[in-house]
Amino acid sequence: MWSRLGLVLLSLVTLSGCTTMKPTDFKNATPQLVIEEYFAGETQAWGLFEDRFGTIRRQFSVDIVGTWDGEFLTLDEKFVFEDGERDRRIWKIRKTGDKTYTGTADDVIGEATGRASGNALNWRYQMDLKVGTSTLRVRFDDWMFLQPSGVLLNRARVTKFGIEIGTVTLAFMKNAATAADQAHSNDWQSAAAPKQAANQ
Repeated sequence: MWSRLGLVLLSLVTLSGCTTMKPTDFKNATPQLVIEEYFAGETQAWGLFEDRFGTIRRQFSVDIVGTWDGEFLTLDEKFVFEDGERDRRIWKIRKTGDKTYTGTADDVIGEATGRASGNALNWRYQMDLKVGTSTLRVRFDDWMFLQPSGVLLNRARVTKFGIEIGTVTLAFMKNAATAADQAHSNDWQSAAAPKQAANQ
């Protein structure tokens, strides 16, 4: 009996750990996701946690204020859960290359690593996840996809010892004023580019 159970657990670990999806699979997808641009200013998100059996365990909203200083993106995230619980996380994300990032937060173990390509970003890290009055150390395999509407879709697989214990799904939306400012800035830059090229 125990040997059979061991084989079942081993197969679950093997299956849960296998994924062939890579950020470069989305290199031609648009619009391009540049997180230091997208998260600058105010952003809102709505999300839920679903266990491995498909049961929704928690729903929440997040208010995010992002600042970009040319090297670090700081995200101040304030969570409100449907049961009234509140939480806060502050990410410090450093751009390490054209499409690569590292990040830290109080409940993240070590450094998170991220890689962007096209409209996608893959973000991986370990975290101490609150479960009742205790915490559970888990791994996040986090994928973000920017949509033409400006909505950023986020889905993360949460695993423990390679076995999936649930998924987190979020939808991010820019604050209307911030989105308008960014659109105006992008329009101005697009209009200015031909003039700058002609003057060179």
